[in-house]
Amino acid sequence: MKKKNEVLDLSFEFALGVIRYSDLLGTEKKYVLARQLLRSGTSIGANVREAQNAESKADFIHKMKIAAKEADETTYWLELCRKAENFPNPEVLIQQVESIRKLLNSIIGTLKRKKM
Repeated sequence: MKKKNEVLDLSFEFALGVIRYSDLLGTEKKYVLARQLLRSGTSIGANVREAQNAESKADFIHKMKIAAKEADETTYWLELCRKAENFPNPEVLIQQVESIRKLLNSIIGTLKRKKM
């Protein structure tokens, strides 16, 4: 039986939500934010997935750090959408990306504290 990987599952589900939200932004002609959000929001899961095949612990940490940076950027775009007028409500995505950011930071911190 395959072991559950919470950060992998959460980042994948989040990417699906970002795709739906970006599509909604596109229908409202908010193309620039839709494109930026789609790029950074789907990159989180792609980097987490890539980390699963890391060549070393250092490589794994590096890829998870990239995922965390993408999560930070995604938070920025979602907060812009939240504050801008006439944008659909992104609160659910903001809560999800915050959970992912906390989990990524916890993983990175734990691995850094462990001896090589």
